[in-house]
Amino acid sequence: MAHRRRPPTSMPQHLPVSACNALIRRSIDLCRLYRHAATACEPGLRMVLNDNAHTLDLLIADLQAQLRARGGRPCEYGSWRGAAHRHLAGWLTRTAARRDSAWIRVLAHAESALLRRFEQAVVAAPVESALVLRRQLPRLRGIHLDMHSLAGTARY
Repeated sequence: MAHRRRPPTSMPQHLPVSACNALIRRSIDLCRLYRHAATACEPGLRMVLNDNAHTLDLLIADLQAQLRARGGRPCEYGSWRGAAHRHLAGWLTRTAARRDSAWIRVLAHAESALLRRFEQAVVAAPVESALVLRRQLPRLRGIHLDMHSLAGTARY
């Protein structure tokens, strides 16, 4: 019996919905963490944190729109882990001597983790999805620079 050669399967064009929703969910979690931190910080830092939250709102809306455009159902809420982390971070920073510095460290760490996830997704994603995700990287890198310059000036 001769073996028939299978036609090559085409590569997927898009990031799976679950992977896209995981990025959206993490972004929502970070956005909520920024907003929570902003309520506890001094007015100058509050303005920076609210600006970063707004940038994340735009990123989330773009990703959700992209997912809807290709027939997917984007998530609208963060994760239970994000909520737990937000409450734990709020509790821990209340006990810190320098609350603003503590919030900056928490946010810088969470922001770096989100940036890494996006960069990993860009590498793993099919070409078309990688382009969509790559367009979000300047926003995330801008937040990254903000937070790490603040972390560098915050003495702890």
